[in-house]
Amino acid sequence: MLCHYRVPVYLAMERSTKDVSSDSISLATDSKSSSLNSKFGQDSVSSGGGTLLASSNVEPGVSPPPSLEGPPLLGGETIHDVAHDVTYLCPYRGPTRGYLCVTNYKLYFRSIDRDSPVILEVPLGVVSRVEKVGGHSSKGENSYGLDLFCKDMRNLRFGHKQENRSRRSVFEKLIVYAFPLSNKKNLFALDYKENFAENGWTFYEPIAEFRRMGIPNDMWKITKCNEGYTICDSYPAVWAVPVMATEEDLRAVASFRSRGRVPILSWIHPESQATLTRCSQPLVGVSGKRSREDEKYIQTIMDANAQSHKMFICDARPSANAIANKARGGGYEAEDAYPNADIVFFDIHNIHVMRESLRKLKEICFPVIEEGRWFSNLESTYWLKHIKNIIHGAGRIVDKIETHKTSVLVHCSDGWDRTVQLTALAMLLLDPYYRTIKGFEVLIEKEWLSFGHKFQQRIGHGDNNHSDADRSPVFLQFIDCVWQVTQQLTNAFEFNDCFLITIIDHLYSCRFGTFLYNSEKERMANQVKQNTISLWSYINSNIDLYKNPLYFAKQQVLRPIASMRHIRLWRGLYCRWNPTMRPQEPIYQRTRELLAQKDQLENMAEESRKELKNRMVRSMNTPTRLSSPIHG
Repeated sequence: MLCHYRVPVYLAMERSTKDVSSDSISLATDSKSSSLNSKFGQDSVSSGGGTLLASSNVEPGVSPPPSLEGPPLLGGETIHDVAHDVTYLCPYRGPTRGYLCVTNYKLYFRSIDRDSPVILEVPLGVVSRVEKVGGHSSKGENSYGLDLFCKDMRNLRFGHKQENRSRRSVFEKLIVYAFPLSNKKNLFALDYKENFAENGWTFYEPIAEFRRMGIPNDMWKITKCNEGYTICDSYPAVWAVPVMATEEDLRAVASFRSRGRVPILSWIHPESQATLTRCSQPLVGVSGKRSREDEKYIQTIMDANAQSHKMFICDARPSANAIANKARGGGYEAEDAYPNADIVFFDIHNIHVMRESLRKLKEICFPVIEEGRWFSNLESTYWLKHIKNIIHGAGRIVDKIETHKTSVLVHCSDGWDRTVQLTALAMLLLDPYYRTIKGFEVLIEKEWLSFGHKFQQRIGHGDNNHSDADRSPVFLQFIDCVWQVTQQLTNAFEFNDCFLITIIDHLYSCRFGTFLYNSEKERMANQVKQNTISLWSYINSNIDLYKNPLYFAKQQVLRPIASMRHIRLWRGLYCRWNPTMRPQEPIYQRTRELLAQKDQLENMAEESRKELKNRMVRSMNTPTRLSSPIHG
């Protein structure tokens, strides 16, 4: 099912006032925001109608647009440039003329040549690069202007008139505020100010999460041995490790694992005590080095599970890549060194292959979809095949833990990309808590953020080096995998598509501090919790927007089908900017109706249960009528 939710949150979109419907919503918590319905490509206009341009929000020397209706501003957002007589070259509706504003958070365009204005708002964190189009000799209409290449599957072009001399100023401001770190400025998250009903920074507490899983117990303990990040600077401060492991053991194992990322606990089965642990590759090298401490430690993890005397080691890489890593000092576990372990390669490719796959996907989705070759073009990207491989790998992990009661160890090269895709997805399938809204937030905080997925490098927050080889859609692939599972097992998840797309949009936006930096250590050093707002504050203060009306909580393990027959393109994300790909019915309105109907039915059921209970009580308290001696 292709779902698009019309919500008053966020991102860049093209919209027209003629598309406003009665189900538009205004939330007090977002009254100062852009209040957009962007991510789902649903055309509409913000209910607030814009914000008056006050001098306190405009950079000195900047002329306000020729209208009192300027861009809606967030707390801490200021206007830094305004260009008049700019043409937005929409690939679907054609050119439209208006004015363009650049703030320290977004680009805002509003047309003035149509009865129903076209409004475009693009958070600058979404922008990957900005290029000038045409020069002084350009003579064609709209041949002189700017191209914006975005991380969210689209490009934007604006035509400027040479005589207005507005392009240079806009270009310079875009470069500064789209790439603030490259220009020695702060990301917008450090300037953003807004009050929310809930504090998202308090939702994840590692010791509380371990205790929810039943740790500590006879075999596992909680340790703060990495509190100063001295054993591993990309790992969290708090670990769960086998009771028998000492700090000296952990330091010795860290010296034999890439980046010091030792095997530590991600999840434990509540009944069998089979565990899911994660780490990085062993530093075997071409000489086939061994570590007695590492081998003993792996055996200790194995012995902590009394249900099985084997361990399943999942190497996420293709075997050829793992072998090649030996030449660079890495490698994989030798069977003779770990005799009780089954070592299996999952054939998930590296970040460079995934980056190229997404590039190809963008080419076929935007701006024009080639109908006659759609399926062959989609197949040539290999995107869905990569998604299938990740789901298949997670499914194998689930089967080993749940069915065979065998502990599983997962790693790739450094243990922060493919490894976390597999562990996080497997935990989602194993544990129904992670399929709730707040549980999924905890899963991201635990497996992705605290374990050091390099969000800064993979996304390129505030960095103008768009060709950086470290950029890759690793987290995007994980969210896509989650969406695939929600499509197969809809009732199992408390959250909807809107929730997942909001997370992806704010992955890029730099409005919140949640995805900034590369590790817990860096976030602590930069006081992210003290200086920024959590994305979970925003989501959980408007939580009804993200609820799945079909959710039915069940304590069961999920087993999605990892087959190309069941894996499909998430058009609601990748093709959302194309109006021909949008649903005709406003899905969000239908979702609200279903949620209201669900509440009504649940209330009726509760009233019926109370009435039945009262009747039973009255029946028990009513004295039994004695039989007549005459008629008895």
